[in-house]
Amino acid sequence: MDAAKTQSPAAVSPTLGDVAPLLPNSVSSFTDYAFDAAQRSILFLDVLRQRGNQYREHLAETVPHVLDYGAELVVDGRTLEHPVNYCLVRIIPPPGRVIDLKRRPFVVVDPRAGHGPGIGGFKADSEIGVIFAAGHPCYFVGFLPDPMPGQTIEHVALAEAIFLEKVISSHPDADGKPCVVGNCQAGWAIMMLAAIRPELFGPIIIAGSPLSYWAGVRGANPMRYTGGLLGGSWLTALVSDLGHGKFDGAWLVQNFENQNPANTLWQKPYNLYAKVDTEAPRYLDFERWWGGHTNLNADEIQFIVDELFIGNNLSAAKIRTSDGVAVDLRNIRTPIVVFCSKGDNITPPQQALGWILDLYESVDEIRSYGQTIVYTIHESVGHLGIFVSGGVAKKEHGELSTNIDLIDTLPPGLYEAIIENKTEQTSNPELASGNWVMRCEARTLDDLRALGGNDLADERRFAAAARLSELNLAMYRAFVQPAVRAGMNSSFADLMWRCHPLRLQYQFFSDANPAVAPIGEIAEEVRKARKPVAPDNPFLKIQQTMSRNIVAALDGWRKATENIAESAFISFYGSPILQTMLGIQSDTRRSARKPDKSLLHRELLAKRIAELKSRIAVGGLPAAVIRALLYAGMGRKAIDERGFEAVRRIRQAHGDMSLSAFKALVREQFSILLIDSDAALAVIPSMLPPDAETRKVALGLIRTVLGARGEISGDDRKRLDEVTRLFELDGKALPALESSAPKRTEIAA
Repeated sequence: MDAAKTQSPAAVSPTLGDVAPLLPNSVSSFTDYAFDAAQRSILFLDVLRQRGNQYREHLAETVPHVLDYGAELVVDGRTLEHPVNYCLVRIIPPPGRVIDLKRRPFVVVDPRAGHGPGIGGFKADSEIGVIFAAGHPCYFVGFLPDPMPGQTIEHVALAEAIFLEKVISSHPDADGKPCVVGNCQAGWAIMMLAAIRPELFGPIIIAGSPLSYWAGVRGANPMRYTGGLLGGSWLTALVSDLGHGKFDGAWLVQNFENQNPANTLWQKPYNLYAKVDTEAPRYLDFERWWGGHTNLNADEIQFIVDELFIGNNLSAAKIRTSDGVAVDLRNIRTPIVVFCSKGDNITPPQQALGWILDLYESVDEIRSYGQTIVYTIHESVGHLGIFVSGGVAKKEHGELSTNIDLIDTLPPGLYEAIIENKTEQTSNPELASGNWVMRCEARTLDDLRALGGNDLADERRFAAAARLSELNLAMYRAFVQPAVRAGMNSSFADLMWRCHPLRLQYQFFSDANPAVAPIGEIAEEVRKARKPVAPDNPFLKIQQTMSRNIVAALDGWRKATENIAESAFISFYGSPILQTMLGIQSDTRRSARKPDKSLLHRELLAKRIAELKSRIAVGGLPAAVIRALLYAGMGRKAIDERGFEAVRRIRQAHGDMSLSAFKALVREQFSILLIDSDAALAVIPSMLPPDAETRKVALGLIRTVLGARGEISGDDRKRLDEVTRLFELDGKALPALESSAPKRTEIAA
């Protein structure tokens, strides 16, 4: 008889062990997941509690900041003739870091856009970190939570000018003026100062900073419509009046939060919840800055909104100082480096670079002002990542800091900085520091236009929004503002400040709340018994899938609301009737907003051209070598850091020409070649010494620099052959052209 038939009924009934494999261990999996989820929930709440306590402690500090470096006060802006809440400090290098005091100092200016200071140096892999790694002295411009009474944007600019004067006087032997780094709001602020006081600046690096506020592309940059949809800047004035003359920076932070509801409402808290065992330190570090809200005076924020974000007057040179000086960005004489990202929805590339198209008709016009503009565009990093990301700091900011002397020496024009990985195939890798190689490629204005931007109809829409803003603000000031100010006092303003939604969440989840305080002790017990769920748990997979679906839903909601906002703006401000009522002419052209052409500039340019023509045959061997090198490399339309490093080593080995003198010589010879290349080349033999050996060495230096980036191409070879004839040397008598540059000892020989 079959064995199964002889068993009792109880023996053949299905057991839990028989069913479990059919349910993929669902009971035990759910139990493990539920236990883990409960533990994570308690730990998550405890991190929020720590965040609230951290916020309260940070708020109680006299000078709250998130710098990870020691600092000593140099100038306190509160003691100046026009007192401001800004200060200049010298950043103390970490132990073991060697700083060369003869190298140009860097000055990092942090953005005052609702957050506290310190984001440029709140960890080792930061802007300040890479500046120290490059061996430069570093200063920092920060600020206190509250502005001084009567403080204006112009007062801040005057203070920053004093700061730079102090830095310059403290480094009399430096090889150049300070390189100033401005993040976000600080970028446009230092650009305005550089337009008024250009003599104070070395190269300027602006990261994620808007300068052309109307610019953008359809369907991607909704923040530029906000002012128009709110009816202009009257609401800014109202909030300032409710704040008793101060504008709460938490509203600016709230505006940032609203741009990405998926991250604000779900991704950021979920990421902490999902990785609570490891994510807490990073989360708390960032929240310490993100929650450090600061205030602005009513006049400051009104200027920012009216003149910049709604008026878009900076790139049109329509802003004037109190004594009538026009803020014209064409006055800047030092290199301007613009770092932006396609993933930045706060300051997209069009807003970071559109001012160039507003100011100039061609690259030749850029050159006529003696300006050098370098831009680099990241493919994906978001707005905060430009200043916060350690990877961005080590790569983009690191390369810009390391090669700042190269950028400062570039001939006038428009360039794009290309940063590529250093590989085994990289020629002469010893001439490039770090893990990347940077080159600056010549660009035209068409390259910027290819990024997209407004058409003439869009310009009229934004002009209409600016005009309506002026009218609404005037009506608010005439009919509403007196009553609001009369009914407002400091006590009510303080109550509104404390009750801001962003502050309430910090206060609620802190030990100040008796219901939250016990979570700390409970969390300690949870950590002792912590048992994370297995990564392959099916319920954890369900959680992750649900999270992705929530993010997708919130992103869909964001895109829908952005499309509605864009359509509303375009339809309302595109109305011919409204535009006519507001005085916006239907035939308004983009050129109407362009700054006026200066007859004085044309006169000075003509004199400069005449002066350069008179110097075509002047300069001797150094000028001849630089001119020949520039001509031989013109076909490349790019300057590589390896070539510049070869030049630097040659300068060290063959003379003591300063960087500033070398820069002046390069720019002069480049301009001479642009004016009359045939005449400039024809006189080279007369500029050279008669000694054949000296000429041979000079030509060898040119070949060294050209060969630094690898094999010399056909066009470069033709130009080099022409230079060889100018040096009156038989090319066959020289060693064969090599694909690699000589080593350090050969260059110094």
